[in-house]
Amino acid sequence: MSISSVMTTALSGLAATGRAAEVVSSNISNALTEGYGRRELEVSARALGGVGGGVEVDAERRVVDKALLGDLRLSDAALGEASTRAGFWNAIERAAGTPDEPGSLSGRVAALESALIEAGSRPDSRARLARVVEMAAGLAGKLSGLSDEVQQARMEAESGIARAVDRINDGLGRVADLNEQILRQVSRGRQPLSLMDKRQQEIDALAREMPLRVREGENGQVALHAGGAVLLEGGRSARLGFAPAGKITADMTRESGALGGLTLDGRSVATGADGPLSGGALAARFALRDDLAVTAQAGLDGLAHDLLARFETPEADPTRPSGAPGLFTDAGAALDPARTAGLASRLELNVAVDPDAGGALWRLRDGLGAMAPGPVGDGAGLARLAGALGEVAPSAGATPGDPARSFAGHAGAALSDIGVARLDAEDDAAHAAGRSESLRGMLLEKGVDTDAELQKLLTIERAYAANARVLQTADDMLRRIMEI
Repeated sequence: MSISSVMTTALSGLAATGRAAEVVSSNISNALTEGYGRRELEVSARALGGVGGGVEVDAERRVVDKALLGDLRLSDAALGEASTRAGFWNAIERAAGTPDEPGSLSGRVAALESALIEAGSRPDSRARLARVVEMAAGLAGKLSGLSDEVQQARMEAESGIARAVDRINDGLGRVADLNEQILRQVSRGRQPLSLMDKRQQEIDALAREMPLRVREGENGQVALHAGGAVLLEGGRSARLGFAPAGKITADMTRESGALGGLTLDGRSVATGADGPLSGGALAARFALRDDLAVTAQAGLDGLAHDLLARFETPEADPTRPSGAPGLFTDAGAALDPARTAGLASRLELNVAVDPDAGGALWRLRDGLGAMAPGPVGDGAGLARLAGALGEVAPSAGATPGDPARSFAGHAGAALSDIGVARLDAEDDAAHAAGRSESLRGMLLEKGVDTDAELQKLLTIERAYAANARVLQTADDMLRRIMEI
């Protein structure tokens, strides 16, 4: 081997070790960067005329466990769905309150029962009659407030869907642009690894909204699918469409056409459990708006229905005219069994017993249909009202076979259903969070290990020094030749 060949070989070694040091430096500096793929340098022996001629840097490779990354994306989508459901039931349970809280639904029912019993023992006391009016109004307000909370959750879900659709459309557009940039770089013989990092970040963000599957193609291109829906392929991204409602009321449903659905490139897309986009936060918001909140509202409306019906019987108030409302009203009217959607939000105390609304307290004692006050010591009317509230009977409008309970029992059962739904949703969210955290940890283990990179850097330093020493020795040999 000639001296010039030695120098050429040593120079290739210096170039390769310098490039390797650059790769290690990039890995260490991006150890905590989300979406960064660890770099590895691929080298091979260089041959010149059949003789070894140093080292050749073939490529810089991006190392990512694609199968593990795909599982993590699906897990993140499941976590987004479970967290959305758990958040809804948590909010409703907090609004309803626990039985030990005075302002809770159970506390309001107990307070009305207590006020009726106390007033029955002293029917001549205006203070006790006023207490009944206060507690009855508080119960009506509590059910109405819970109904408003449910509809507010539906409105927030509606707004969340609109924002998510915009984010998804923008994200798909950015992934398509990155695909195009990567294609241009690859066609020029370059390795656009940083662009691939950026594309992974964009796809990871999209995966929180829906369960994405990534299919890799030629020249660094990727296609995105969710279920059977094609979101990105061949350089073209699909576009989601959604028209949000300005205001949502309890009677508005997807089935009635009052609420909009999701479209993909102008075609309607199912958003239920069998839909192509199910399994992420986006589908969970549709489920909240169209199923979970509707179920919660139906439970509240059932309680309101039962409450109105209990006080519209002759046993509760024999003086009440036929067709007139009882102690509670549907926005001032009597109960209409055919119009119960949103009944809880319209629940009001009958103004006939409210002095602030022009009513009279004595009507609690003597009956809503009484023409004039009766004996102040007669507590039979108040006892009938208390009996109506505490009567053990199936809930009005309930399906056959439902157990008979007092109104407090029906309210407790409704709160229990909310609690069970909350616990189930939290269990699902905890399981999804644990799985996601485990997969994320496994992915990080296969990412940048700074200790290993530093050890590699020491090896590179020694190799660089050795190549430099060879080059220096060859230079000394040339200098000696020039001195002869």
